[in-house]
Amino acid sequence: MSSQHAPHNPSLRIIFAGTPDFAAEALAALIDTSHEVLAVYTQPDRPAGRGRKLKPSPVKQLALKHQLPALQPASLKTAETIEQLHAFDADVMVVAAYGLLLPPEVLQIPRYGCLNIHASLLPRWRGAAPIQRAILAGDTQSGITIMQMDAGLDTGAMLLKKSCLITQEDTSASLHDRLAVLGAQAIVEALNQLSDLKALPQDESQVTYASKLSKSEALIDWHRSAEDLDRQVRAFNPWPVAQTTVNGQTLRIWAAQPLTEQTEGATGTVIRSEKQGIDVACGNGVLRISRLQPAGSKPMDAAAFLNGRPDMLAPGTQLGD
Repeated sequence: MSSQHAPHNPSLRIIFAGTPDFAAEALAALIDTSHEVLAVYTQPDRPAGRGRKLKPSPVKQLALKHQLPALQPASLKTAETIEQLHAFDADVMVVAAYGLLLPPEVLQIPRYGCLNIHASLLPRWRGAAPIQRAILAGDTQSGITIMQMDAGLDTGAMLLKKSCLITQEDTSASLHDRLAVLGAQAIVEALNQLSDLKALPQDESQVTYASKLSKSEALIDWHRSAEDLDRQVRAFNPWPVAQTTVNGQTLRIWAAQPLTEQTEGATGTVIRSEKQGIDVACGNGVLRISRLQPAGSKPMDAAAFLNGRPDMLAPGTQLGD
């Protein structure tokens, strides 16, 4: 925090920087406060869909709807961009899943610096994929940290934390949506009491890193336990989606449940195919696949799959290479 104190419940002049839905949730909440959003920074429009037409980010769409200036520089390092940031004369910059690094010079521009909405309980899960990594690791708790940004990767002092439970049914999609709402609440709370918040340094001995997801991690290894594979399926929904192969074809798995039963079946073998699910032997336990997607088709539940392809996953079928 700067040595200057923010007055109590002031109307702060804010620059907002963010790109996806997670960030749009926070921007919407800030627009609804007495604070003033001066400008919005977001990633350049990207090609999307079959036609590869340029599509504005969720944050840009919201900014335009509320007639806020939406700026999309490819970098924040140019003299022109830095001059523009100075000209806004902002009290604070709020950053949420922006996707561009903020140079040290930019961190110093707003009166009270730059605050980041991070989707984990720091110092656990610094980095790009905190939501997915928490589910993958079997964490029972996640949350939001409002952090004073510094030059490192998610290394800044913590101003406010809000936690939430991770349930046995949570996917990255469902946890993302809850954390987006929690992040919006947390940033409004932090700005409303900025002068009273104590900046706590992170405990470096507790740091873990949430490295970016890669498609190669989506491949299922049936030698692992049913519990592990259940977490992989949930963590990788909606992207990159856990997958296996059957007769050389890709089979994506959108939802599954671990069963406690033990089986003598060889790992990766289908032991039962019924409308409530397709049960596969794992290194430990059995994984029941309840929603899946064969190559060239849409995702479907097990009953629909077995209706259309009764023999593709018959008992005895071997999954994986």
